[in-house]
Amino acid sequence: MTWRAPSTTHCCATLGRDCRSIMISPWYRHIFRTRLAAHRNAVQEFITTRQGYRLATSTGGVLTGRGADIILIDDPLKPEEALSKAQRQACNEWFVHTLYSRLNDKRRGVIVIIMQRLHEDDLVGHVLAQEPWEVLSFPAIAEADEVHRIETIWDRDASRATGVKLCTRIASPGNPRTYPADARRIQFRRPVSAIPRPVGWWPGQGRMVQALPRERTAGPLRPHRAELGHRQQGDRARDFSVCTTWGVKGKDLFLLGLFRKRLEYPALKRAVRDQQSLFNASVVLIEDKASGTQLIQELIADGCYGVTRDQPTGDKTMRLHAQTAMIENGFVHIPETVPWLAEYLHEMTVFPNGKHDDQADSTAQFLDWFKTPFVGQNIFECYRREAEAAEQRRKPQPTKTEWAIGSMEWRAEQKKSR
Repeated sequence: MTWRAPSTTHCCATLGRDCRSIMISPWYRHIFRTRLAAHRNAVQEFITTRQGYRLATSTGGVLTGRGADIILIDDPLKPEEALSKAQRQACNEWFVHTLYSRLNDKRRGVIVIIMQRLHEDDLVGHVLAQEPWEVLSFPAIAEADEVHRIETIWDRDASRATGVKLCTRIASPGNPRTYPADARRIQFRRPVSAIPRPVGWWPGQGRMVQALPRERTAGPLRPHRAELGHRQQGDRARDFSVCTTWGVKGKDLFLLGLFRKRLEYPALKRAVRDQQSLFNASVVLIEDKASGTQLIQELIADGCYGVTRDQPTGDKTMRLHAQTAMIENGFVHIPETVPWLAEYLHEMTVFPNGKHDDQADSTAQFLDWFKTPFVGQNIFECYRREAEAAEQRRKPQPTKTEWAIGSMEWRAEQKKSR
């Protein structure tokens, strides 16, 4: 028993006719023993003589009382539907609440999703966020060197270098005739990339983020104090709690650690204490809203030192854009090899139109707090400069070399002093 679930009824009928034509063709009947039953031979649903069947329905179709051994989902969303949050959510909920439970055997049944990536939260992105799936990805333009082993009786490999098209007729981003000027940057990006970027993403932001100075290790650069920023997005179960740990050394800021997880309140409170102890943070910066307000009160009552309330102003997009000068000037440093680096850079790149923005908002929250003058900062800066000057005076001064009068070195020194 096999199902197909294309996005429209027209596709269902077209694919049904094609499948039926193949099954009644002489070459198919010569190779396979499967035969269609004469009493049920409709395009939408036809039955075999051994009571197997093929049912075609559109996305969102009614499947009450139906079961299947193999379910094929073919392009459940149209490109224009992927721009609508309501359409994406309806497709994802139909899969979770209706289609997923239709397998006859949950251990041996198979679900295959065939689609182009259209959005971070399309059906493929949604199911990958819930559980591991086996993914076979073919970007229209290779984003990295690829080698695919084709297991047949001949066993051969197929390779493709970075930038090579899957088909020579695929458009290029530099082709001005591909799309109108206003739509080119949006329409080109979605079909060719295996990792879709949302509408409104601008490549300049990606270059800025990718150019962040990277440090191989925080060991030799570890600052004398570290700020820990925590951001709780809200009380919804799907939101992440994020804790970014920063080190400060002069004007340079180092991202030392990142903790990101969906947590209930008791586990959230323990995680903040653990992160503070792990990095010996001197300041714990917590957004004073939603569950963050209660978290601040309880941590202060428990004697947690360094807890600081933060009440950001304006929307999150403007807060991060206000920090672009600091990032572009090279004051923000990130590790070079950590497990969370790729996800962090991706979210920073697609902000503010990505599926999640918690890591970007936590970064903006800390950078904004760091730039805000604190009480007594002027006198603190004066004392700091005096301490640096005193440290320089304590260092032994280099001795001046006395050259013999009339020597070449003496003459060169005399010329410099004139």
